[in-house]
Amino acid sequence: MESSSNVERVAAIIVDAAVKVHIALGPGLLESVYQKCYVHELRKRGLSVETEVALPIHYDGESVESGLRIDMLVEGSIVVENKSVEKLHPLHEAQLLTYLRLSGRRIGFLLNWNSVLIKDGIKRMVNGY
Repeated sequence: MESSSNVERVAAIIVDAAVKVHIALGPGLLESVYQKCYVHELRKRGLSVETEVALPIHYDGESVESGLRIDMLVEGSIVVENKSVEKLHPLHEAQLLTYLRLSGRRIGFLLNWNSVLIKDGIKRMVNGY
């Protein structure tokens, strides 16, 4: 997924699918429940989705297993981090930005499924490298 127009097309699908899942389930469930349903919805729409993607640290010429995991990698290039919390905090944003930087990805979404309106719980972030 290289072109800017394709990235925007996939980003629009990511947001639209989140809205559909949230309308069906509402707030208040565990993050894992939303993620399973969301992955199903994105795949149903023809997108490739990897879950719990290991994120090694590259240090001193070596790849070191860090224990870090990206919740979802959509189309091999967009990072999605799912939360089900009272409110998003700067720490959650820092986590997504770190994952973007370490993975070399540019675009990511932070989703708080516990929002009354999911549009208030979606934050798109860009890695400036």
